[in-house]
Amino acid sequence: MPDKLANSGQVLVLNCGSSSLKFALIDPRNGNASLSGLGDALGHSAPTVSWKIGGDKHSATLKEGAKHTEVIEFVVTNILAAQGALLQDVSAIGHRIVHGGEKFSHSVRINDQVIRAIQDCVALAPLHNPAHLQGIEAATKAFPGLPQIAVFDTAFHQTMPRQAYIYALPYELYEEHGIRRYGMHGTSHRFVAERAAAILGKARADVNIISAHLGNGASIAAIQAGKSVDTSMGLTPMEGLVMGTRCGDIDPGILLHLGVRLDYCAKEINDLLNKKSGLLGISQLSNDCRALEQAAAEGHRGAQLALDIFCYRLAKYIASYHAVLSMVDALVFTGGIGENSSWIRENVLKRLRGLGYQINQVRNLEMRFGAEGAIEDVSDDSSSPKVLVIPTNEEWVIARDAAQIINGDDSPVPAPLAGGD
Repeated sequence: MPDKLANSGQVLVLNCGSSSLKFALIDPRNGNASLSGLGDALGHSAPTVSWKIGGDKHSATLKEGAKHTEVIEFVVTNILAAQGALLQDVSAIGHRIVHGGEKFSHSVRINDQVIRAIQDCVALAPLHNPAHLQGIEAATKAFPGLPQIAVFDTAFHQTMPRQAYIYALPYELYEEHGIRRYGMHGTSHRFVAERAAAILGKARADVNIISAHLGNGASIAAIQAGKSVDTSMGLTPMEGLVMGTRCGDIDPGILLHLGVRLDYCAKEINDLLNKKSGLLGISQLSNDCRALEQAAAEGHRGAQLALDIFCYRLAKYIASYHAVLSMVDALVFTGGIGENSSWIRENVLKRLRGLGYQINQVRNLEMRFGAEGAIEDVSDDSSSPKVLVIPTNEEWVIARDAAQIINGDDSPVPAPLAGGD
């Protein structure tokens, strides 16, 4: 792999949300970001762009109603062009794409056919895929002729067996409409699987892990021999774990009850399940785990209940994936909550002692990443499986995929190993 990246320039990584755009200029050889930033409140009255370059932080307000195109233009003309050398060193654009359906099992160079396929998946990710398409169009205008690469959240999970992704619905709904489990956060799960294998001293094809990506959006994946064999998110990102504002698993009959008995319209149901549920809905206080931990420590019963349900449901999923995998080498925590909340890790693992998990209290409480990319083992020496905390780096995965593809290799690209090449 190193020879494929030896002469690579930097990759501009774009992650377009419905009203936001994260961007970073990444060296695919080591994951270093010479530029990172966020365009926020896009399409609203006071959109902003903030960025960090050379250790210095900056921000600016864009014109009212500015969207993804304006952010990319600002990045090119006001940030990259001002640096000169940075603009000249951009070798490709890497796009995070939430949903690729069954059409993509690995990252690909973007062309008209790929754009049409992303458009075909809009119904499966109505908030995300249209924004990704806007980002691709804007990047094409800003960097005409520069190669663009699509990296799909769903691609990693295309190795799931049919028994894991087919719902117990009339089969024609899958055949005719593609209704099945797809899973998300695949780029993150793929990254931590590779890094976990390196920590354990194994090849990716020899490692079995359970990967818990915990943030405002949360999902868990069972990874056998380095490949995803099950995951908690489904047709959409709503299924599975309790999340910041999403409900996760619920009885589908509740939807009928809301619509028929309580007269909720489709939009109200969607807003309820996606924006008003989860940690926020239970606590009636916040979707921020840090705020809830503080409130629970001060006696807030709703905050404590929300955290207890979050941990209980996560522990249930972890336990169920022991039945999916032939054996488990390690449980990996990643994402904002997984990486930073010692309380969540401890309270999840308390429920899993019967499966051999033993947490080291000192390591868990004092865990610090220290140098960029450092990884900590928070399990006790007697623990089997091991418990790892791995900071995810989806941007690096996207940059490496882009660099390898533009250097002439369109085969599936593994994520970076611990410590780089």
